[in-house]
Amino acid sequence: MVHDDGDAYLGDGRRALWQEEPAARRRMADPVRTAAVRAVIIAALTLIQAMVAFFCTMAGAWFAFPAVLSTVASTVVATWAVLDVWVTRQVWVQRNGVRSQPSSTARRLRRERRQARRAARKGRERPPRVGGAAA
Repeated sequence: MVHDDGDAYLGDGRRALWQEEPAARRRMADPVRTAAVRAVIIAALTLIQAMVAFFCTMAGAWFAFPAVLSTVASTVVATWAVLDVWVTRQVWVQRNGVRSQPSSTARRLRRERRQARRAARKGRERPPRVGGAAA
């Protein structure tokens, strides 16, 4: 139940803890979301690895050189993961298309252009030919 103040109330008069609102944006497609989560995890691990390499280098630890090498490799993998998100999204859009509904303004403009084309076509139509031979 919704009162005039806009808050949602339960049947016994108590206010609901939260009120469902429609999402501002649609959810990402499952393959794209999976690739994005993978890319974020890889990027986070790469940043942690870079900090470890930096601190080992500052401390002069023996682990600094292997850490720097693996950080470089992880940076390449993280870049690949981000590109994978982009490619996966492009492939998904190409296969499934974008389901969008034009706004009323776009619909009105398209209707006006279509009517203008029909009127122009009617104005320049030729009278039907008599006889079977084409000139």
